[in-house]
Amino acid sequence: MSKILMSHGAGGEKMKQLLDTFILPKLRSDIGDVPLSALDDSGIIDDIVFTIDGHTVKPIFFPGGDIGSLAVAGTVNDIAVMGARPVALALSLVIEEGLDGQDLEKIMDSISLASEKAGVPVMAGDTKVVERGAADKIVVTTAGIGVRSNALDINIKKLKKIRHTHIRWLRDSNLQPGDKIIVSGTVGDHGIAVLSCREGYGFESEILSDVCSLNSMIEKALHVGGIVSMKDPTRGGLANTLNEFAEKSGVGIEIDEEFIPLNPAVIIACGLLGLDPLEIGNEGKVVIGVAPEKADEVLACLRATEEGKNAALIGQASSEIKGVVMKTSVGGRRVVEPPIGDPIPRIC
Repeated sequence: MSKILMSHGAGGEKMKQLLDTFILPKLRSDIGDVPLSALDDSGIIDDIVFTIDGHTVKPIFFPGGDIGSLAVAGTVNDIAVMGARPVALALSLVIEEGLDGQDLEKIMDSISLASEKAGVPVMAGDTKVVERGAADKIVVTTAGIGVRSNALDINIKKLKKIRHTHIRWLRDSNLQPGDKIIVSGTVGDHGIAVLSCREGYGFESEILSDVCSLNSMIEKALHVGGIVSMKDPTRGGLANTLNEFAEKSGVGIEIDEEFIPLNPAVIIACGLLGLDPLEIGNEGKVVIGVAPEKADEVLACLRATEEGKNAALIGQASSEIKGVVMKTSVGGRRVVEPPIGDPIPRIC
């Protein structure tokens, strides 16, 4: 590639090309329990879990949240889905000259509230101001650190009563044939909320972003046990997440369109705009791979929480297919490809 395009940062196949061409070859990617080369949601070394996220959402305020709440939730969730307990955040602000002080105050209020609600304090930070046109109002970067959780150990102990396993963390590569796939709620809400607000399509009165921290819900699910993999379907949406699971685990995944939870307004919006809701990013959902013996219990646990009340079992891992295949609502089958790029840029 001669030039970097917007699609190279969208979480799909083009982003993978960017990483493989320019980023990973320059870095040591084989260090730690979960190394950089794994491209999981966090890296892990000596039972210390850490991650970092830069946020450039446009607009910075959208139905259901803003760039501040998004930054906290995105980083907290990236740590929690590994089975870790998030313990602290670092915050970096790159502010464009001319940003309204009231807007900055609103963003900081959101960061404070989201941090307090998640129980993960901001412990360090950095602030820069740049000239107009250099940062598109504000860029918020959050780094997070976590530690191995007691809930993860309980989960693995219960998993070992079901199958012989040596897993220590919830990695994308842990799925086995027969494992069930659960999604914690309706997909596509965040991307459509941001797009509608940005372009003025009018759906923002019906669709709110799902942005929220999921560490409390995830901890409860881990106490049920049997979970092997977990990932938040952000850039590239559910389609990208399932394809990552399938590729890294060396299994196929079969899903049923009928069981995928979707907000009716998202279905209408996607139909009008020609978008696939499975490829649209989310910021308050998690996709879970769980041993079949524990799937119903995990699902019931999720549904008992506010964040997971619309959770659904949507499919299972399989050794009989390659990639991700969906049984459609009309009885056919179609391959769910990983997206080339996110159909809605600048949503996180």
